[in-house]
Amino acid sequence: MNAASNIGHQKISFVTAADGTRIAVAEIGNGPTILKTGNWLSHVGQDEENPIWRHWLNELSLHHRLIRYDLRGCGLSDRDVEDVSFDAWLSDLEAVADTIEGPVTLLGLSQGCALSIAFAHRHPEKVKRLVLLGAYAQGMLARGENTNARLEADTLANLIQLGWGKDLPAFNQVFTHLFVPSGTPEQHVWWRRLERESTSPETAQRILEVLHKIDISEDAKNLKVPTLIFHAKNDARIPFDEGRKLATAIENAQFVALDSSNHILLENEPAWEVFRSTFRMFMPETDTRQSIHTDYQLTKAEGEVIALVAKGMANPEIASILGKSEKTVRNQITVALDKVGVRSRSELIVKLLSDR
Repeated sequence: MNAASNIGHQKISFVTAADGTRIAVAEIGNGPTILKTGNWLSHVGQDEENPIWRHWLNELSLHHRLIRYDLRGCGLSDRDVEDVSFDAWLSDLEAVADTIEGPVTLLGLSQGCALSIAFAHRHPEKVKRLVLLGAYAQGMLARGENTNARLEADTLANLIQLGWGKDLPAFNQVFTHLFVPSGTPEQHVWWRRLERESTSPETAQRILEVLHKIDISEDAKNLKVPTLIFHAKNDARIPFDEGRKLATAIENAQFVALDSSNHILLENEPAWEVFRSTFRMFMPETDTRQSIHTDYQLTKAEGEVIALVAKGMANPEIASILGKSEKTVRNQITVALDKVGVRSRSELIVKLLSDR
């Protein structure tokens, strides 16, 4: 990376994609790396102020080094680009990943989920795990180009052409309510600002055309990476069943249904707390052992055992990981449950989720 500068406490730099396009990359926090793949409507120079994205940065950089970037044609990346395609996006992701040492956790939101899956399938050695929200394997037209799908795709394209980023409620409220319907007035204002400042109407329309034709269903079937998938039950942008189908396709994927209508989770909704808690439990690098040890006065050995119990592991698996006998694990769990003040493993997990 080169041409580094600082906005707030994040570092912004640029990588050059294979075709010469400059991609803006932001880095914040310390620890094991989370790489957030590119998604529509981003501007890394404004995320720290934006009430739609600010809480994401705070959470993801709490225990980790968070790296994210703007799609080509968007934000601080080159705006005037010839190639807007899924393959170009994947090449941009590869360019960013090449600057990072060691495997990473990939975080995908919306079409960033498809990019994450495609990248993990091609470069499994570079990916520890996937965390996906609002995911789908096939875009609207790839699922089957029926009359209603084509009509919806054309309608959205026309709305972009007529009202993208403009203060015209008849047009821009459609996209606001597709992405963040339960947002506050302030959040809706910021979303319209993000539309206006993230990209041009022409590029937004080109991006939408690519989204509708995405199809990584074969990659998903062959994926061998630990995967956690979240999907809002009433997501108006990507149907809930698309998330369920993807979770079925990916071997051993975990699926979490969220009680929300927002495509991008907002800080002031209960679903965000469910995401945070589940995400932290899924990430082994988060220092769960230390926090459990401190909060409940456990010994180091008890904290290690309970941290693995909280991740849903059975006694034989815990014994194997820690190099202990199953009897020792069982005895330490019994003592630790008493100290935490619960009677069962399930009660422990619920308590830890509510405490985090």
